[in-house]
Amino acid sequence: MREQYGSLVPVQLAPGVPATLVIGYYTALRIFNDPERFPADPRGWQQNVAPDCPVLPLMQWRPNARRNDGAVHARYRQAIVAGLADVVPYRVHDTVEQVAVQLINSFCEDGSADLIRQYAFPLTFAVLNVLMGCPTEIAQRAAAGMAAMFEGVDAERGGRVLIESLLELIDLKRTEPGDDVTTRIIRHSTDLSDSEIVNQVATLYGAGIEPLQNLIVNALRVILTDEQFGGSVVGGSLSTRDALDEVLFNDPPMANFCFTFPRQPILIDDFWLPANQPVVISLAGCNTDPVIGTDQHIGNRAHLAFGGGPHLCPANSLAYLIAQDAIDQLLDGLPELRLGVPAAELTWRTGAFHRALTALPVHFPASPPLTSV
Repeated sequence: MREQYGSLVPVQLAPGVPATLVIGYYTALRIFNDPERFPADPRGWQQNVAPDCPVLPLMQWRPNARRNDGAVHARYRQAIVAGLADVVPYRVHDTVEQVAVQLINSFCEDGSADLIRQYAFPLTFAVLNVLMGCPTEIAQRAAAGMAAMFEGVDAERGGRVLIESLLELIDLKRTEPGDDVTTRIIRHSTDLSDSEIVNQVATLYGAGIEPLQNLIVNALRVILTDEQFGGSVVGGSLSTRDALDEVLFNDPPMANFCFTFPRQPILIDDFWLPANQPVVISLAGCNTDPVIGTDQHIGNRAHLAFGGGPHLCPANSLAYLIAQDAIDQLLDGLPELRLGVPAAELTWRTGAFHRALTALPVHFPASPPLTSV
């Protein structure tokens, strides 16, 4: 793509859905930091998109921080930031540890496991439910709806399931408030409507399950398949944080994301961007752009995996904390983990946006259950 097109590449997100993919690091920074010319509001684009388009549910306008700009965006983001502000890191650490020990104990005597189905997904799911104050049954439906949207399979129904389930959560929190992110968003001084509240909560679920699960899994894949790197992490010369940064550069959990929709044609990098056509930042492509001139990612936080500009992910430090604790708990509990299949046999899920394995099988010496602290 770089050889043929440079930093901006014409693509199709689905059949008949043209877009421009940004694979240039500095071009992406310009776009992130210019919301006037590159707004996040997709309504001019989506009015000409078929209702059954598989990527529409993930990209369409909603009353949330991700799909708005200016004062509207600021209002929504204030509620989200306030909801996250009172999350106490040491409590999150304790929650991750408690959930991780329970999950490890469920398979440690078997000598094998699928680290997605048996560890990464149920851990991120359980931790997020605690943070959001969401009962498991409601959250299960929300997670299934979000997964369908990311994969573009029955995505329209998935979007409906997500919103319907989270509306139940909002109703519950109005009658049974708690010390959780959802309650704080409901009570925020911006006085959001039910529709606005549910869409901010949906944004947090979208960022808190699928991408976080993929971050944990992709980092574990690096640790298990890169002998030098894996040995260094387990041996202590490199930290889990270093492994996460390596993944956020080279294998980010959202490979292509961060949509903008120019309202008029724009010339950038000698390429005309059409009006009302998606411009999609390839986080994976930008992070590996040769112009940034480094293969050394240890201790380097310059990746774009959390976006940039006004729409920079407000929960990036929380994502680091949960992912790092999840990996550390697993490696401490089962230090002799090894990949259960040849690395070349690992397969990836479908979908234009996420970078997600279908399974991560591992073997290890059968071990007695861990003792909870």
